[in-house]
Amino acid sequence: MSNPYLLLTPGPLSTSDTVKQTMMRDWCTWDDDYNLGVVQPIRQQLVELAHCDASQYTSVLMQGSGSFAVESAIGTLMPKENGEQKAGKLLVLVNGAYGQRIAQIAQYMNIGTVTLHAAESEWVSTEALRQLLNEDAAISHVAMVHCETTSGILNPIEHYAPVVKDAGKTLIVDAMSSFGGIDIDVAGLNIDCIISSANKCIQGVPGMGFVIVRTSLLEQCEGNARSLSLDLYDQWKTMESGQGKWRFTSPTHVVRAFQQAMKELHEEGGVNSRAKRYADNHQTLVQGMKKLGFECVVEDEKQSPFITTFKYPQSDQFDFKTLYDRLKQAGFVIYPGKVTDTPCFRIGHIGEVYPQDMENLLRALEANLFWK
Repeated sequence: MSNPYLLLTPGPLSTSDTVKQTMMRDWCTWDDDYNLGVVQPIRQQLVELAHCDASQYTSVLMQGSGSFAVESAIGTLMPKENGEQKAGKLLVLVNGAYGQRIAQIAQYMNIGTVTLHAAESEWVSTEALRQLLNEDAAISHVAMVHCETTSGILNPIEHYAPVVKDAGKTLIVDAMSSFGGIDIDVAGLNIDCIISSANKCIQGVPGMGFVIVRTSLLEQCEGNARSLSLDLYDQWKTMESGQGKWRFTSPTHVVRAFQQAMKELHEEGGVNSRAKRYADNHQTLVQGMKKLGFECVVEDEKQSPFITTFKYPQSDQFDFKTLYDRLKQAGFVIYPGKVTDTPCFRIGHIGEVYPQDMENLLRALEANLFWK
């Protein structure tokens, strides 16, 4: 299968031919071939990938984009006032658009929400987090984004998790752009819930997200959901009682492609091997971009291996759309910038891409330095 260009974005991303080929077959959502042969193994493998014990954690698959899965988790895990049960209050750590989206999701559902901000290329202060948790006893849950693809910054879960758990709060992590591409010891870090999507580092296709959550926490969430379609508790109960059955129409082709992508992750050598490839992609790209005169927005020690943001060249002749169009003609699609205060663009280095692809991109860039 030939593609007109390589997707150098944070997702959807370029997938293998074998992942695409699995979508050529149709599946019945009621049949055991699908539920027991595809859905249930995926759920088990996700728990294992997160370094979790199946007796303590479960995974739930959810139709839609990653934001659907985030909304299902926030809307279901946050308690509603009900008799003796108090309503929950959510603290969101924000240093980019996706932290802001979590806060917006909570506000749409009338969940009490407070935010703690940092600049888009900086980490939220752990001391400020500790202080706010001490000052506001009503906070029951803390949500954060692991990799903010706004800038490409990798937020240090290992710094925040002990502070959150020492304060006795529930920790929810949006690992949309990192899960499967960097090792995350969910149980070891005492994370209560982690959320990701099929079309990121596991290299599947868009249409499905998933939530890995502490079972004892999810068991307490009956009746919390603010949405019928995004009721994570009911989706879990149905998948448990129905041995992989979904409540509503399952995205069967997407799920089967995801199973193939999980197989290919294992064949590559697991998360650590994939993380090394992504890191090699990143290093090849950044070294070459610096030689061409580009400057990164995020400091090296805070940068993820998933997507890198570069400042616009200091030239009145530079035009991103022109560069985008020329690179697309050369076989590469890059991403516009999202950092509010800095004119920039982004290049992803995840998916079915390799260091040689980064070298080919750099050659195409060098040939199109029209502003020099």
